[in-house]
Amino acid sequence: MDKNYFKKTRILDGGMGQELLYKGLKPKGTLWSAHALIEKNCHKMVVDAHLDFINAGAEVIVTSTFTARKNRLIQNDSEKYFEEINIKAVELAQKARDISKKGILIAGGLPNQKQTYSADLGKDLNVIEKNFFDQAKLLKNGIDFFYLDVMSSGLECEIALKAIEAYNIPVLVGIHLKDDGKLPSSETINDIVTKYKNNNWLGIITACVSPKAYELVINDLQKLEIPYGFKLNAFKKIPEGYTVASKDQWGNAGNPNTVLGVNSDLNESNFYEYVKKFKENGATILGGCCEIRPSHIKEIAKLI
Repeated sequence: MDKNYFKKTRILDGGMGQELLYKGLKPKGTLWSAHALIEKNCHKMVVDAHLDFINAGAEVIVTSTFTARKNRLIQNDSEKYFEEINIKAVELAQKARDISKKGILIAGGLPNQKQTYSADLGKDLNVIEKNFFDQAKLLKNGIDFFYLDVMSSGLECEIALKAIEAYNIPVLVGIHLKDDGKLPSSETINDIVTKYKNNNWLGIITACVSPKAYELVINDLQKLEIPYGFKLNAFKKIPEGYTVASKDQWGNAGNPNTVLGVNSDLNESNFYEYVKKFKENGATILGGCCEIRPSHIKEIAKLI
C-alpha cells in the first residue's frame, strides 16, 4: 500500500466489539467479539457491523480480533479456536469490503497480548512475542497493514514490532494514554516515536482514549514528523487496576461498559466537535473505539 496513505485525512471505523453487543451478540465470559467469530450464525452480524461503518464513511476497517488473542481465549477455555477465528475475521472483513464495492483498506488488528490498559507484561516476554507472531501470521494474508491496538508501553511496542518484522507489512501504531496524557508505563508519545519508529510505520494514533487524554498531547503530536490521530472511546472511566483476567466476574451477559460505564456526553454532535477541533490541529487519522457507533462515524465523515 501507499506509505503516504495517512498523510491525507482518513476516516477509520469505530468500536466493533461494542457494536456487535448492540446488535444483539450474547457474549460468553470475556470473549465478547471473539464469540461472534466462534459462532457461525453470528458471522453475518460481523459483516453487517463492518458494512455499517463503511456505509457511514469509514475508509479503513479493523479486523474484529481484539479478543481473539491467545491469552483471552485461554482465559475462556477457548484456545482451540485461535487459528480458525483469526483467519475467519480477515475473511469477514474482506467480505464486507467486497460487498461495499468501495476502496476500503483492511487493518489486521493486533491487540495487546496480556492485559488491556496495563504495562505489566508478566515475566515471560518470549510468550508475549510468540503470541504477537502467531496472531500476525494468521492475519497477514488479506490485510493491507497491521494495526497495533492499545499498546501500553514502549516495551510492548518493541516486542510487537519485532514479532511482525519478518512480514515486512506496513503498520499503524496505536498507543493507549491515560487521562494524564501518558502511557500506563508513564512514557510519552515522543518516547515511543523516538525509540521505536521504523520504515514500516504508517503513523501513530492514540488508541481507545478519552478526548481529554488526546487534548493533553496535541502539542506533542504536532512536533512529530509522521501522520497521527486517534480512536476515541466513549467509556465513562477506565479505573486504575482494571482487569478482565477472571471471566467469572462478568458471566455470560458480560459487557465492558458494565464496569467502565458510558460517556453519554460524547454523543454524535459532541464527537464531531472534538474531531473537527483535533483535525484542525493536524490530525489526519480520525476514528473511534469502544462505544463509538456508525452514527458517530457518519458525523465525522462530513469533515472530508
